[in-house]
Amino acid sequence: MLEHDVLVIGAGLAGMRAAIAAQTGGANTAIISKVHPVRSHSNAAQGGINAALTDRGDEWEEHAYDTVKGSDYLADQDAIEVMCKSAGQALIDMEHMGVTFNRDDEGRLGTRAFGGQRRARTFFVGDFTGQALLHVMFEQLVKSGIRSYEEWFVTSLIEEDGQVCGVMALEIRTGKMHAIRAKALIFCTGGLGRAFEPSTNALIVTGDGISLAYNAGARLMDMEMVQYHPTTLAGSGVLISEAARGEGAYLLDKNGERFMEAYAPNMMELASRDVVSRSEQTEINNGNGENGCMFLDCRHLGEALIMEKLSQIREIGIDLAGVDMIKEPIPIRPGMHYMMGGIKTDVDGLTNVPGIYAAGECACVSVHGGNRLGANSLLDTIVFGQRAGDHAAAATRSKEFVNFDGSAAVKKEEGRIQQILDRPQNDDRVANIRLGMGQTLNNNLAVYRNQTGMEDTLRSLGGLRERYAHVPVDNKGAVFNTDLIFSLELGFMLDCAETITVSALDRKDSRGAQARTDYPDRDDENWMKHIVTNKGEEGPEISYLPVSITQWTPEVRSY
Repeated sequence: MLEHDVLVIGAGLAGMRAAIAAQTGGANTAIISKVHPVRSHSNAAQGGINAALTDRGDEWEEHAYDTVKGSDYLADQDAIEVMCKSAGQALIDMEHMGVTFNRDDEGRLGTRAFGGQRRARTFFVGDFTGQALLHVMFEQLVKSGIRSYEEWFVTSLIEEDGQVCGVMALEIRTGKMHAIRAKALIFCTGGLGRAFEPSTNALIVTGDGISLAYNAGARLMDMEMVQYHPTTLAGSGVLISEAARGEGAYLLDKNGERFMEAYAPNMMELASRDVVSRSEQTEINNGNGENGCMFLDCRHLGEALIMEKLSQIREIGIDLAGVDMIKEPIPIRPGMHYMMGGIKTDVDGLTNVPGIYAAGECACVSVHGGNRLGANSLLDTIVFGQRAGDHAAAATRSKEFVNFDGSAAVKKEEGRIQQILDRPQNDDRVANIRLGMGQTLNNNLAVYRNQTGMEDTLRSLGGLRERYAHVPVDNKGAVFNTDLIFSLELGFMLDCAETITVSALDRKDSRGAQARTDYPDRDDENWMKHIVTNKGEEGPEISYLPVSITQWTPEVRSY
């Protein structure tokens, strides 16, 4: 049987950073991922990574305040302090590893402005920063000699005597099931974006780790907080980076007029993402859009700047919409982008389940609260990925492996999977259920929400779950059975969708990404608290935790 002190599940930036930290800390470490590490969704982070550098006249407290305000005061301020204090060193570490950040005319690391921040503190590599960081981190992973299980899919967790002690994993290339014993698991599996349709997320972003941890007893927090990005491409939903607005792009209505002054007169297009998305959606609802879209105008930036700093999104516009941003505005609209909620952790990645850690988008520390500032996500992955790896390595030094019968565990899991494969044929398909889930979430839990729509979604999810229990898998083979993988992923997403909907129904105020037309105001007296979901016998069970407030008192939020 395979065994490691620390097993990191997910090989994006958070996962690779956690694995490297754990290995450096002396733990026998491995990383497991359903895709090759450089195909992880961290690739898709375009705009940059935030850090306050004192030699630029910027201080971590300023970054922290902008983050707290951006979160609509729902984020835990003690966690934000940890992240923002660590940001400068994390940035320099990445630069020393080999990330070729853009530089200014004096040769220093260059910055661009990002939404919700009063200073330009976003360091970047063109408009493909995540890809640049991911490839450099992968080089470090290879250098470290860490065992990597590439294209292995974790199907369930192994529990013995009430303890989580490993995972069951399907080797996708062969169809063989394996038991992997571990003293500690670190979930770095990313978000759940593909529960929504459309989404800016890659097709692999299916909430696997969130669901696995939830079913093992881990608490989830802030699940109602789903970020809709202001600029996703019409038709496909592909992300058009905030970097464009950071470089000075305008948002226009169908008449070619800038409209953000009415909503955020000081920050305009660089208000926080939730504010800009609501502004766009309001304009669209009022008939000021065209075919359900507004427009992103980069023409005044000039061809030279666009080709130097925004070349990737220009290519996206040409390839997917037939629009060249050098010559004409791009049609955009708000689209599902990011989960602020996830597996509840402390600042070291620890959950309420012994031996389970989490970091990155699947985790909720909570440094994003009701709304994440752009370019804080890459920072989150690196800072808390490293902290989780450090803590797990130290914790496993004095911990023994839990013994279990690996052969019996494999046989049991193989039987469960075979039952799915043996389902009789019918007219239903995984793709149909998945599309129904994505559409009901996008219709009723998007930029604006209300009781009636969310209750409709909850009922729809119940019906989709019933269908899921009987949906067949066409491919009965073992090698690269993507039909089977899609079916298992759908189960994970249905779990996540239910916790999102139940949490959003419970929160009866509007803050950050939760904008309820039936409760339009922020209610600090009753709802300045986190919503926590646990798995109960009949579905998600709700409880609450206070918001940690250190030095920034909640106030009216305006841009």
